[in-house]
Amino acid sequence: MSLLLPDADTTVAAGRRLADLLGAGDLVVLTGGLGAGKTTLTRGLGEGLGVRGAVTSPTFVIARVHPSLVGGPELVHVDAYRLGGSAELDDLDLDSELDEAVTVVEWGAGLAEGLADERLEIILVADPATEARTLTATGVGARWAGVDVESHLQEAVGATTRTSADEGGVP
Repeated sequence: MSLLLPDADTTVAAGRRLADLLGAGDLVVLTGGLGAGKTTLTRGLGEGLGVRGAVTSPTFVIARVHPSLVGGPELVHVDAYRLGGSAELDDLDLDSELDEAVTVVEWGAGLAEGLADERLEIILVADPATEARTLTATGVGARWAGVDVESHLQEAVGATTRTSADEGGVP
């Protein structure tokens, strides 16, 4: 099953709702092509967590830390697109903040899994003809056992779930 997010506003709303499920020590690995909505989802997540600063793509600075304005965990937002491998990700020393923050790693598939045994993996696929995105969430580890992320997000954004057979097989 996957979740259809019809536009950027809905993607932000999904991120705000996702914040309800996250706390200090959680790792979110975002995967998707250019324009798939990774930063848009993270912007909503930052709003939901109540962090300081505009959440924008950290492509050139690699990582940004957004402190909490409401006494919650900070948001560590990483863009691994320009990293050459897991050794360069290790050089960012994310381990030191992982237990105290919500850490989001864009382009993290194949790189960020070693940061935590428990993580939320989200794949976003954009429809090139529209602003619609398809979100698929997979929880890894005991922390995510029994958590239906997609249903939680669906309730907030009024989006619909679909199978990969819907709409021409788009995953």
